[in-house]
Parts: sequence; structure tokens; C-alpha cells
Amino acid sequence: MKKRITVILLFLLFVVGGSSFAQERPTERSDNGITVPFIDLTVREPQSNQEVALSIQLLLFLAVITLSPSIIILTTCFLRIAIVFDFIKRSLSLQQVPPNQVMMGVAIFLTIFIMWPTGEQIYQNSFRPFADGEIGIQEMYDEAAAPLRLFMYRQMDGDHENIQLFMRMRGLGKPENFSQVPTYVLIPSFVLHELTVAFKIGILLFVPFIIIDMVVASTLMSMGMIMLPPVMISLPFKLILFVLVDGWDLITQQLILSFK
Repeated sequence: MKKRITVILLFLLFVVGGSSFAQERPTERSDNGITVPFIDLTVREPQSNQEVALSIQLLLFLAVITLSPSIIILTTCFLRIAIVFDFIKRSLSLQQVPPNQVMMGVAIFLTIFIMWPTGEQIYQNSFRPFADGEIGIQEMYDEAAAPLRLFMYRQMDGDHENIQLFMRMRGLGKPENFSQVPTYVLIPSFVLHELTVAFKIGILLFVPFIIIDMVVASTLMSMGMIMLPPVMISLPFKLILFVLVDGWDLITQQLILSFK
């Protein structure tokens, strides 16, 4: 116990000494004569409403950066691909092979492959003109949201029940065209649509492998081998069937073709 207290005290002295040393020497000069600046972050009362607004904008910007992975997952094709890949593992009765990191990595690169034209439009019409100073922040947001909104709307082509659901719950009137659908209505509608499509694909994937499990289970029961788990026998047959039909290529091709 005494040794632990001694180690903690030495650590505190080191931290306090290091911070005081940094305060005493705000700048340091290296051998090449390059000055290393001292960064000082202070908290003070705002002098005007503009400073308050700037602080709020900074907090909102940090919040958007924090939520950016979720935004990317929910507004791109990643959601459908990830759910279908998880259904593949469950239908094959696989637990650890392939690992989840590998499956999510494949889903990410397939998402990049599918979303590349949309991302290129966002870069050419939004980010690049903003970096050159040709447009402002509001124009950059509008130009960046337009291709992404169009992608989400195309996936729901012919199936606008979710849009009608959220418009009705929000108390909005029937839109005359796509541009009148708010983004905060389009995103949850797209998420529900992707979940529905992914589950439909998962059901179709389960059907042939369930038949194999039923045949193996009925065969084992007829032979009196009740204590033997059917999964141990059906797993090799399911893997052989999946490899013979070239399952990964078929699923990847059909997933890519399922996006409009």
C-alpha cells in the first residue's frame, strides 16, 4: 500500500512539474531555429453575441463530427450490405469465421465502390467550389446534400410508404415532387426501407440452408442418433453448397445490382 501511494505521489509531482515547466517556457527553439508555438486554451466570458454564436457553432460542428460514422452508415448502402453479410454468417451457422472485422471491412469497401459516383459529385459540386471560395457554407451544404438525397430517393423508387408515414406523423401535406420532401423525413424513411430490403434478402438466403438443416435433422432422428447435434453434420454440407455455387460472387453481384 505504501509503495502504491509513493508511486502516485511521484506521478503527481511529475505532472505538476511538467505543467509548470511548460508555463515558464511558452516557446522553445530547436536546433534549426524553428520556433515551437505554445498553445494556450483559455475560458472567458463572451464579449458579444457573435462570440456566443461562434461557440455554439463550434459545439455543433464537433457534435456532427462525433456522429459522422452513424450518419455515413444510415445514409449510404452500408446498412443493407452489413445486415446481409450478418445473415450469411447466421444461415451458414458460422460463429467466428470470417471475423466480424473482416465482414465489416468488406462492407466498407463495397460501400465505397457503390457510393463512389455520389461522392465524386459531392466533391466536384460542393467541397471543391467551397475550398476555392466560390460558394458559401449554405451553398456547400445544399450541393452536398443533393446527390445523397437523390441516392436515397432512388432506392425507394416505387415504394414511398415510409415517406408517407413520416410525412403524415409530422403533419405535413402530400409533396408534389421529391424536392418537397424534407431531409429529416427522407433519412428515417430510407433507413426503414433498407432494413426491410435487407431482411427480405436474408430470408431468401436462409431458405436453402434451412432445408439442409431439416433434412439432416430428420435423417439423424430416423437413425436414432438423437444425441448428435444436427449442426455438426449440416455445417459441412452447407459450406460445400455455398462454395460450389460460388456464393460470395453471387451475393456480391446481386447486392451491387440491387442498388439503383
